[in-house]
Amino acid sequence: MRTANPALNDKTFSNFIAAAGARTMSVQGTAVKTAILLAIAATTAVFTWQKTQASQNLQAVVPWVLLGAIGGFVVALITIFKRELAPITAPIYAACEGLFLGAISAVYDLRWPGTGIVLQAVVLTFGTLFGLLVAYMFRLIKVTENFRLGVFAATSGICLLYLTSFILGFFGVRIPYIHGSGLIGIGFSVFVVIIAALNLVLDFDFIERGAEHGAPKFMEWYGAFGLLVTLVWLYLEILRLLAKLNSRRS
Repeated sequence: MRTANPALNDKTFSNFIAAAGARTMSVQGTAVKTAILLAIAATTAVFTWQKTQASQNLQAVVPWVLLGAIGGFVVALITIFKRELAPITAPIYAACEGLFLGAISAVYDLRWPGTGIVLQAVVLTFGTLFGLLVAYMFRLIKVTENFRLGVFAATSGICLLYLTSFILGFFGVRIPYIHGSGLIGIGFSVFVVIIAALNLVLDFDFIERGAEHGAPKFMEWYGAFGLLVTLVWLYLEILRLLAKLNSRRS
């Protein structure tokens, strides 16, 4: 098995087996941990959102944005390689991502005032989460090996494209079309949103398997962390797609 989410890879659960008699991971426990992480992220997001809205630009919160982006990346790496630290690092990651997302969301709101672009992105993100969760619970979506490989390949391709675009940006080179608001750019964003959403299904699958295999209790925090990683990506891609659509109307 494999998943495109780096936080939930092939050996995520198989390397951790709870000792006899110890409390084990459960799907319900992971859901509670996910709710806690979302609450932490929302709290710190409100902080940078308000500061950005008050100053009407991103400059006032650049230190907080850098702390959120860089801190979140570093803490995510620590969590991935030291999963037993997830009860500590996952909340820190959520706080860092909240700082980053709050400021970025405020910038989008200032760029397209009166459109409700951020609210739309939030609703669509959680609507997608719950919709796919219901579909997964009722087995309307079956996670087969081909499904996993397809999502993994598509996600890897997107990551490679984004990395290439980032590197080329240092040399003043911009990959045409995909970042624009034309039909190709919008089509690309729709595709990325779909792939990000499908990663949620893989996350559900791995969390369920972790519970079935009797992973130790701390893996609930790790599973929640993995879900949050995907949700952050999905939210940003939806926000980007809505921004492109609004650009075409203006």
